[in-house]
Amino acid sequence: MFVDPTDQGRSSNQDRSAHQAMSAIRDEIGKVVVGHEGVLAGLLAALLVDGHVLLEGVPGVAKTLTVRAMAASMRLESKRIQFTPDLMPSDVTGQLIYDQQGGGFRFREGPVFTNLLIADEINRTPARTQAALLEAMEDGQVTVEGTARPLPAPFMVVATQNPVEYEGTYPLPEAQLDRFLFKLTVGYPTADQELAMLAAHDQGLDPRDLAAAGIRAVAEPGDLAAARDAASRVRVEPAVQAYIAALCRATRESPALSLGVSPRGTVMLLRAAKAWAWLAGRPFVTPDEVKAIARPTLRHRIAVRPEAELDGVSPDRVLDGILASVPVPR
Repeated sequence: MFVDPTDQGRSSNQDRSAHQAMSAIRDEIGKVVVGHEGVLAGLLAALLVDGHVLLEGVPGVAKTLTVRAMAASMRLESKRIQFTPDLMPSDVTGQLIYDQQGGGFRFREGPVFTNLLIADEINRTPARTQAALLEAMEDGQVTVEGTARPLPAPFMVVATQNPVEYEGTYPLPEAQLDRFLFKLTVGYPTADQELAMLAAHDQGLDPRDLAAAGIRAVAEPGDLAAARDAASRVRVEPAVQAYIAALCRATRESPALSLGVSPRGTVMLLRAAKAWAWLAGRPFVTPDEVKAIARPTLRHRIAVRPEAELDGVSPDRVLDGILASVPVPR
C-alpha cells in the first residue's frame, strides 16, 4: 500500500507531541503526589485504550488525589462518588424527576456523566449499586426508564477499594471486575518519599486546592486523541499475539485456579500491551511489555481455589508461575 510521506511525517510529529503531553502530565501530577510512578503509568495507559482502573490500597495513600490531579492536568471534568452501604443505583446514574413548572418528567443526570469518575471505596456498597456502573463501563452509556443516554467522551472509571480484609466491605462481582482493564495496588511510600511529602506539606501544600498547588492543564483533548490513535497503531506480531493467548489459556488450565481469564481479558491484555509499548516509545509490542503488564491486567480476572488460598497462594503468585512456564517467542 502506498504511504504518502507527508502524512507519515505529520503522524510522526503528532506522536512526538502526544508523547510530550503525556510526560508533561506526569510532571504536573508530581507536584502534589510523591511516588506512585507505576500507578500513574497504569492510569495513563488505561486512558489511551479507553479502559477503567481499580486501585486497591489502605486509606490515605493518595489514590483519589492522583486521579484528581490527572484530570486537572488534562482539562477533563472529574466527579467523585463516595460509595456507602445505602447508596442507590439512581444516585450513580441519575433519575427522572417531576418538573412542577413544566408539568412533566425530566432526567436529572447523576455523577456518572463526567470524563473521569472517581468511585471511592466502591466495595463499601452492595452488588446492586456496584452493578449500576456495568453498562457505563462497557458501552459508555446508561439506560434509565428504557432510554439510553450516552456519557461524555472520554469516559473513564477509576474505582478505589480498601483491601477485602477490612470491615464493612463487599467483594466485587466477577462481571464487575472483568470490566476493569487494570487492578493496581497502591502501597505505602518509601522513607524518602514520605519525607519529601512532609516537606511539601510543611511548605504549605494543600492537596484540596490543586490550582494553588500549581497544577495546570498541560494537555488538550486533541493531545489525548492523538495519543490514542498512535497507541492503536502499535504493531503486535502474530507470535506475540499467540504468546498473549497462551498466557490466558494457561490460567484456565491451572489447578490452583477455579476461574481463569475470560476472552475479554485476553483482548484487554493485548490492548494494555500496545499502550505500554507506546508509552515506552516503541512502535511494536515485545514479550517484555506483555510480561510487564500481565499481573495488573489479569490478577483480578482469576480466582484462586480455597484450598490453594489456605496454603498462601495468591493470584500474583499463580501468574508468576505461568509467566515462568509459558515459552516466550523469539
